[in-house]
Amino acid sequence: MWFNAAYLLAALAVSPWLLYRAIRHGKYRRGWRSKLLGHTGLTLTDAPTIWLHAVSVGEVNLLRRFASRLAQRYPDHQLVISSTTVTGHALACQHFGADRVFYCPLDFTWAVRRVLRQLRPEQLILAELEVWPNLIRIAHRQGVPVAVINGRLSENSFRGYRRLGRLVGGTFGRLSCVAAQNETYAERFHSLGVDPARVHVTGSLKFDDAPTTRDTPAAKACAARAGLTSAHRVWLAGSTQAGEETVVLAAYRQLLEQHPDLRLILVPRHAERFERCAAEVRQAGFRCVRRSETSERADAPLASDSVFLVDAIGELRDWWATAEIAFVGGSLGSRGGQNMLEPAGYGAAVCFGPNTRNFRDIVSHLLAADAATVVHDQQQLAAFVQRCLEDEPWAAQQGTAAQAVVRQHRGATERTLNAIAEVAPLHRDRAA
Repeated sequence: MWFNAAYLLAALAVSPWLLYRAIRHGKYRRGWRSKLLGHTGLTLTDAPTIWLHAVSVGEVNLLRRFASRLAQRYPDHQLVISSTTVTGHALACQHFGADRVFYCPLDFTWAVRRVLRQLRPEQLILAELEVWPNLIRIAHRQGVPVAVINGRLSENSFRGYRRLGRLVGGTFGRLSCVAAQNETYAERFHSLGVDPARVHVTGSLKFDDAPTTRDTPAAKACAARAGLTSAHRVWLAGSTQAGEETVVLAAYRQLLEQHPDLRLILVPRHAERFERCAAEVRQAGFRCVRRSETSERADAPLASDSVFLVDAIGELRDWWATAEIAFVGGSLGSRGGQNMLEPAGYGAAVCFGPNTRNFRDIVSHLLAADAATVVHDQQQLAAFVQRCLEDEPWAAQQGTAAQAVVRQHRGATERTLNAIAEVAPLHRDRAA
């Protein structure tokens, strides 16, 4: 029970910050009945249930293909999906249907118990790393196997858990299955108490989830909305964080003098920054064309003095398909990078900053194949884009190499499903 007291003390300590974020940015306002009391609001059938949890947008996207294959393998089961953030919840509703999505309870015993009573899941599957002591302990006590898929443990997270010692050792020891992205992560899970027989190296699900073709209705709709034409050379800066838009816009202004056919699509990572990014575009001397203010088909081609701002969540995957040149944000600051496999899968020439610790394996594969470029500042970013514009065979080679890397590392979905079936088999397994 002491975890409850610790959580309450932590909530009190950060409550002023939460209140500020709720008022200023509209965050943390929704789902409190589910989070604090454990009311899912779902109407379930008598079919056995599999509960999948994805924290936010990235994890929700990760589950799309996996959940589809899981449903094919276990057609007699119903899948329900929980998320933590407002944006993750909204995107999960789009992908899976609102009748199957709920906010995950906070790790208070009463909330966790209520959700488990409502769902009576045959298995709980956590995406990447959501190791909550009360949730895992109570699920384990009720005989619910808990699996971690696409498991990763960064060096910082690993050191933090190790400092907690026996406080978390029991939690990790209760995991039924860990499908880790690589050997390093697998060893870290084992060191924290997971039975080595329950740890499997399956690779990253992100490779399986990467797109393979630009020729989709969604991609064409994006191009039509932005007013992109075949005469344009499109550069997209996606998942950008604070400060990165400044660098991108400065590089864009520098490049336009020699390349008036270049067009910039800007896709910030967080919805609460949309207004600030729009203001920054205007301050940089460009007209800001916002996706939220455009119709399905632009009235005129996107002009060179304009920047198209995608102020929507969950669409980046389709917008990447419009670009031949990609900058993946979250990598020039301290964020640790964002998913670069989506533009790689489309065959774009991909660059990102030096801080990509959250995607270390993926980056190493891309760089080893000369399928991506690291840039450190505005000048290097501008130089990369300029080379792509002026040396098209080189840019095409980078894109082709990136697609080859994606193809080479596919297969994690099936390996993960097999690992779960081996360690924590579900009833009525109808493996294809």
